[in-house]
Amino acid sequence: MSSLPSDDMSGFMSTLKASKRKIAVAGAGLSAASGIPTFRGAGGLWRKYNATKLATPEAFAANPSQVWQFYHYRREK
Repeated sequence: MSSLPSDDMSGFMSTLKASKRKIAVAGAGLSAASGIPTFRGAGGLWRKYNATKLATPEAFAANPSQVWQFYHYRREK
């Protein structure tokens, strides 16, 4: 299998359809490129919060409403 990028979409789709297990890995910036507002970027609703600290059982215990709002906003977008 080649490690070079390819523009063979037909081959990609064929391989994807034949795959029994699939995983999608998305990184920072994907949402902005897709037109979905970022939650930490400039003007982002959640910019003043540390997402890695907010997404913890401890944060939920301390402020369940805030954690629910954080995840609800992301799900809705």
